[in-house]
Amino acid sequence: MRLAGINLSDAKRELVYGRIVRRIRAMGLKGFDAYCELLEHNVDQEAGAFVNAITTNLTSFFREEHHFRFLSQTLVPYWQSTREPNARIKVWSAGCSTGEEPYSLAMTLLEALPPSMGRALKILATDIDTNVLGSGAEGVYDFERVQGIDQSRLQRWFLRGKAPMDQKVRVAPELQRVIDFRHLNLMTQWPLKGPLDLIFCRNVVIYFDKETQRRLFQRFAELLAPDGHLVIGHSETLYGVSEEFDLIGRTIYRKLPKPADARK
Repeated sequence: MRLAGINLSDAKRELVYGRIVRRIRAMGLKGFDAYCELLEHNVDQEAGAFVNAITTNLTSFFREEHHFRFLSQTLVPYWQSTREPNARIKVWSAGCSTGEEPYSLAMTLLEALPPSMGRALKILATDIDTNVLGSGAEGVYDFERVQGIDQSRLQRWFLRGKAPMDQKVRVAPELQRVIDFRHLNLMTQWPLKGPLDLIFCRNVVIYFDKETQRRLFQRFAELLAPDGHLVIGHSETLYGVSEEFDLIGRTIYRKLPKPADARK
């Protein structure tokens, strides 16, 4: 779909069909022809709901845990050795879904960074789906969603609800303070200012064709600091798509220096 850059295979046909059918029924339309006509003539009004209907939001706290170990054990020590003590660390969670990823980033970094850097940490969390963004910004989750989190971390970063909300938890205000949730379509202009230190874009580009992936990774490279890092999903790769990055770990990449940078 040109609007969002999504390239769905035939294997996804039944999934998309079922989701669009639910949207058609919710709007009281007679069928697909009526819905297509609605999209054609009212794309600005319906585009958001259409994208929300066909996108998949599968996420969890500390998903692909080795990425977060890399942050705490490798990247934070590197920043401490190369950044000023009170330097701002800028991170982008692109495709943040319901917020588990940016909150996991915030927990990991606030625990590992020295206080001066922690106070200057800023995480941008974006998604094309407006429904999930609202859930992420609210920061309220079913208790079962946090069951895999270490007990000490759970006590530090989550507040347990009281009856009748005792099966819910809310993230601590300290986490919400460092995260800015915003709606963003990766296929449009980005109202972002670099340089960024780290981009997480996991399990997003699997829905894009190769040419769209090339353009996206080029834009990521332009936005990252000269020593910036990019993390993608376990089923994704930059092989044959981008030469802007060097693979340094399991789906963990570091931006390659430009020739001018390498001579410095």
